[in-house]
Amino acid sequence: MLLQRVNIPGRKGLNDIYINNAIIRAIFPSGSKKEEGRFSILFEDAIAFPGLINSHDHLDFNLFPRTANKIYPNYREWGKDIHEQNKNEIEAVLKIPQGLRTEWGMYKNLLNGFTTVVNHGERLKIKNNFITVFQEYFCLHSPGFEKRWKWKLNNPFSKRLPVAMHIGEGTDEIAHNEINEVIRFNFLRKKIIGIHGVAMDEQQAAFFKALVWCPASNYFLLDKTSDLEILKQKIPIIFGTDSTLTSGWNMWEQIRLAKNKTSLSSSEILDMITVKPSTVWGLRGVGKIEETYQADIVVARKQYLKNNEDAFLSINPKDILLILHKGDIRFFDIGLIDQLHVPLATFSKVVIDGSTKYVFGKLPELMNAVKGYYPQADFSEVAIPFFTREKYETA
Repeated sequence: MLLQRVNIPGRKGLNDIYINNAIIRAIFPSGSKKEEGRFSILFEDAIAFPGLINSHDHLDFNLFPRTANKIYPNYREWGKDIHEQNKNEIEAVLKIPQGLRTEWGMYKNLLNGFTTVVNHGERLKIKNNFITVFQEYFCLHSPGFEKRWKWKLNNPFSKRLPVAMHIGEGTDEIAHNEINEVIRFNFLRKKIIGIHGVAMDEQQAAFFKALVWCPASNYFLLDKTSDLEILKQKIPIIFGTDSTLTSGWNMWEQIRLAKNKTSLSSSEILDMITVKPSTVWGLRGVGKIEETYQADIVVARKQYLKNNEDAFLSINPKDILLILHKGDIRFFDIGLIDQLHVPLATFSKVVIDGSTKYVFGKLPELMNAVKGYYPQADFSEVAIPFFTREKYETA
């Protein structure tokens, strides 16, 4: 496969990307080599970037509407409040089988350009690997909600695995002090990847391997986020969306929020969802468009802005033209249909903000099955033409 005439952040001019056996084999200036006999996809005014890495989501929580009743001092107060005030709504969503909720969470990520997502919570059984779901770490929820977390943190049998946990998710002394408590009780000096860290200071940051930053979730619950200007000097900062329980469906709106609320450059934000998380989580061969790397690639329409990095931040799901995961086409725009050699029977037609796309798998049946359990499910971001009432059958 050859992707022709694409802009790539960090490279000058238009380039072609040659892919074979799921690996990027060569990248060269467009038109500099003859490519007879190769399956090619020609683009115009397009930008190509690595398949994005979402470092924090709860995949089975993405059918919840955003749920909060006020601004909270910490996540403990939020959890207590919604389980008292929103009990019926929460129970209604949890009646949907976990497999259906998980699959929709994977689609939410795919339709936003993520080809890898780190799931936080209980280890999920993934039946359909159309994106990579990373779960190879030791998961603790938080000091407030994880029973016996001190014992679990110091479990010697998990020594080689990094630990990921919600930490310092709040604006008060409780949130700040729980970070000190985790540091104090980390007897085995486990490598901890903190999630949220709104109350974290620079002295505390030195005790963590990295911080997963979820700005949309933070502002929704706490009206504040982490002090990135200080923390980024101490530890790697990587990006997470969190689930729709506390953040919106459109990840691109979240990264624009991140840009507007900080002095981060476009390049820094791009690194937070590509190369940096690849290093932090120990992922191999993803996070870059380079020779020998896995062909996880997203191609989107390029807006007429000064540079590729700023053009990247202007994208929405409707602008995505092609998504490759391990070299396989998982998503494409209808405008490419005449150039592709794919069995359309394995794809579903969807409409995102007026733009027609094809996505791998049986998305209409999945949405229909969810509606059977939870008629209030909000799929307004994704329309299904010729919607059917066929029964969804799990594998």
